[in-house]
Amino acid sequence: MLDIIGIVERVTYYNQENGYSVLRLKPENQKNGLPGLDLEGLLTVVGNLPMLSPGEKITISGDYSTHPKHGLQFRASSCKKLLPVTITGIERYLGSGLIKGIGPQLSKRIVKHFKGKTLEIIENDPQQLASVPGIGPDRTEKIIKAWEEQQQVKEIMLFFHGHEISSTLAVKIYKQYGDKAIEVVKENPYQLEQDIFGIGFKTADRIAQDLGLAHDHPSRIEAGIVYTLNSMINNGHVFAPYRDLIKKAAELLEVDTTATSNGINRLLNVRRVKRESIVPNKNEANIKDKCLKISENKPEFGEDMIYLTPFYHSERGVTQQLFDLASTTYTIHQKELQFNQQDLSQEQQQAIRMAVSNPISVITGGPGTGKTTCLKALILNLELHHFRYALTSPTGRAAKRLSEATSRPAQTIHRLLGYSPDKGFQYNEKFPFKIDYLVVDEASMLDLLLAYHLLKALKPGTQVLFVGDADQLPSVGAGDVLRDIISSQQVPVTRLTTIFRQEEDSLIIQNAHRINHGEMPFFSKSTQGDFFLFPAEDAETARDWITELVSERIPQKFGFDSLNDIQIISPIYRGEAGVDALNRVLQEKLNPPNKKKAEIKLFGRIYRVGDKIMQMRNNYDKDVFNGDIGHIRKIDPINQIIEVLFDQSQRVFYDFSEADEMALAYAVSVHKSQGSEFPVIVMPVLTQHYIMLQRNLLYTGVTRAQKMCVLIGNNKAIRIAINNNKVSLRHSYLANRIKNQFEGSKTSKEIYY
Repeated sequence: MLDIIGIVERVTYYNQENGYSVLRLKPENQKNGLPGLDLEGLLTVVGNLPMLSPGEKITISGDYSTHPKHGLQFRASSCKKLLPVTITGIERYLGSGLIKGIGPQLSKRIVKHFKGKTLEIIENDPQQLASVPGIGPDRTEKIIKAWEEQQQVKEIMLFFHGHEISSTLAVKIYKQYGDKAIEVVKENPYQLEQDIFGIGFKTADRIAQDLGLAHDHPSRIEAGIVYTLNSMINNGHVFAPYRDLIKKAAELLEVDTTATSNGINRLLNVRRVKRESIVPNKNEANIKDKCLKISENKPEFGEDMIYLTPFYHSERGVTQQLFDLASTTYTIHQKELQFNQQDLSQEQQQAIRMAVSNPISVITGGPGTGKTTCLKALILNLELHHFRYALTSPTGRAAKRLSEATSRPAQTIHRLLGYSPDKGFQYNEKFPFKIDYLVVDEASMLDLLLAYHLLKALKPGTQVLFVGDADQLPSVGAGDVLRDIISSQQVPVTRLTTIFRQEEDSLIIQNAHRINHGEMPFFSKSTQGDFFLFPAEDAETARDWITELVSERIPQKFGFDSLNDIQIISPIYRGEAGVDALNRVLQEKLNPPNKKKAEIKLFGRIYRVGDKIMQMRNNYDKDVFNGDIGHIRKIDPINQIIEVLFDQSQRVFYDFSEADEMALAYAVSVHKSQGSEFPVIVMPVLTQHYIMLQRNLLYTGVTRAQKMCVLIGNNKAIRIAINNNKVSLRHSYLANRIKNQFEGSKTSKEIYY
């Protein structure tokens, strides 16, 4: 094992995910003639290292190895940062972007002013920075704060470096726990998984094992069970069947099922999970298959369901809120409806009467069947009789579309509830909405937790109408609220079937309904059409077609903008025609590198000014939500800020450490496209996507298109998708709870007729 002290000359490569680095080091003492030096006296160093910047002085430990292509290299096994001592080293160190607020030019001015004492002054008497020309008191304070943070983060980075945690994640850990970061992690490494977005169980488990935690330690077992349960929730399930959970958790943890069973009991004792049995009664037989058939290993009557506590309370809470709303007197149905019957079909008139005559109701139907027309007529009647109402939708794009379609204000559910990170939801059971009627549009996207918060904020007597397409994919979040409400058979439902909105020669809406009915779509035979199939037998061909169509053919022939009008959606993330690969290819094609465009590599991705991005999680502080699409407007390497413009007006600022909340959005998954419509949709449908080829997935993708839909693939793959009508139903007991609650009460029989 050799130790070498030197100055980092340049960093050739750095992987944000695991810290693997390739750098050029200028050894401090070359008198002994170190091997591996080039003509400039530089040594190539490789290894998993903390994030380093040119000008930093380091001590590395390791040994030499010979690479078959690059020759002799020094492979570092550990690294310790030292403060630089030369004027040039100090200048490069300060100007490397390591310290927020100091760029190359300011670094030169500071070092010119203080010379060799620069770092000593910043460390011991930083207020002197105000004497440097161009630095006032405000900037001085920012630099002091950034310096202190960098010094504290440095210790954390070095600690986590040994556990293969990237520098960017180390910064996030510091921001979460501050000076106690190392202490918190040593005490309970699994806390990271709960508190830090981007750190999963496996990473936390690796740290725990490195710190010597026993393989069968109760904390490890419990963390593994919660992780397994969360993984199922991330796939849409509300609960886990007990047998599935103990088996999957045991496989993850490499322990026996007795250990995971005991772990569940401990979690029950501290109320982190809830347990309930599926008990049969005479009313459940009709909906058993609809609500509980999920996989070959489906839960049986009498088997226990294991919930994370918030989901247990939400499922019971949604049931109770619906029942309470249905059991309360309301007055809108007493008013006479007024609408032009010539403009509405009998089906639509009946839907409006149902929506007014019942405390809870559902209008569902495919594209072009008149759901919006019904809403407009309903709103006019609510306004005519001076009833207070609200229009809401789960996503920002869907709310905007609802507002444009009705010419009335509409909000996301989060904004309607007045959510703030500090105070939670402004409207709740103690402070309900002051409205008489609530319309929830795009209700197929409504997940269980959000549904509970929304229904809790309704005062007794408020009527609720859920509007959506029940044949689309279910919500991204856990649960299948709209389908469960319909499956319970306790809420009046109008299914609109007549197609009204269909332009002459347009195939989009016609084909959407054909697909939904199990029929092959028609494809346009000329360039005047709007529904095309481009042949591709494999993912590589599909990728090439997509690149050419999006960047050249469609814009040139039809005038659509590649970035703003065309959206690629894919059934899968992996593979050459998956979301990840398509984003990399399209970024290079549509927004290539340019000296005038700033870019930064974070979390293994390159972000460049002009990139189309999507927000990947709800961020209430920034008022942006999962699925929102924007464009990178500016990247500030000095202050380490990325500015993104959403919806042409909302400017959102991300610290570099928050960049993992974003993903490139040239291509997105079909799930992520829900609630949005785009002028042009381009979608690969290949036999390689077999596991994801389902009718409701293809139907959802096609219904995102407003003016043109282009499928890339072949008839065989399309036929596979259309024939596969086995909806991936989710572990949910909501439909059963609603049925049991309503049928067990005489009140429900009085209200529904």
